[in-house]
Amino acid sequence: MIHSTAIIHPTVKLGKNVSVGAFCLIDADVSIGDNTVLESHVVVKGKTSIGKGNHIYQFASVGEDCQDKKYAGEPTELIVGDNNIIRESVTIHRGTVQDQGVTRIGSNNLLMCFVHVAHDCVIGDNSILATGATLAGHVHIGNWVIMGGLTAAHQFCHIADHSFIGGGAIILADVPPFIMVGNNGEPRGINSEGLKRRGFSSETIMQIKRAYKISPELDFRAVKTNFRSYVYPKAGEAERRINLLIELWQDASAGSEVKSDSKNKRDQES
Repeated sequence: MIHSTAIIHPTVKLGKNVSVGAFCLIDADVSIGDNTVLESHVVVKGKTSIGKGNHIYQFASVGEDCQDKKYAGEPTELIVGDNNIIRESVTIHRGTVQDQGVTRIGSNNLLMCFVHVAHDCVIGDNSILATGATLAGHVHIGNWVIMGGLTAAHQFCHIADHSFIGGGAIILADVPPFIMVGNNGEPRGINSEGLKRRGFSSETIMQIKRAYKISPELDFRAVKTNFRSYVYPKAGEAERRINLLIELWQDASAGSEVKSDSKNKRDQES
């Protein structure tokens, strides 16, 4: 059903059984898939592609120009997958040419009210961003991630699969997979409860815990083999996630060496 007060550009492509509520504005270069519902007062600007079965609530702004001061009106894009719930007053901006020119949101996500997704962000599938969560530009969110209310992620941060971010946390660095982060932004162990709810076996969860206890001095190839064998038995399924984890460990190890060298130098000078 299309409400009589909705304003829809002639170039808009609407799928089957799309519902558009009162006073919605859908601009040029927008496509909306089957069975998607727009409640009243939703604004969608293009170029934006919205998949099937999404539900977008009142006063959401989807596909607006980004707030990056370098943006000069270049044609950029927003791509939204299927079966997402986008609640009241959510803002989602298109990408910039300084990145890939695309902001992407996967499928089966819940974006609660007042969530902000900035330019060039990438959100995977099955993630939850609670009320007021804020993503700066170029932030990547994996699959099955939960970000608590009023959390904020600094630009270019990557938050990996199955991680849990406590309410009010400020994320200033990458978050590895399976980690639970406290509201002070520091790691609080493995997201064991979340993994249980998603069907991870007790054995797998234990292997994840053991892998995170491996010290940086050990062979990273052994860590990679351990994760591939016990955590992600299907070849290729977790290559990206494993590599991210190992890179984070390597960076941490390198940082420790730099700090140690600096301390030794200060000791020698004194």
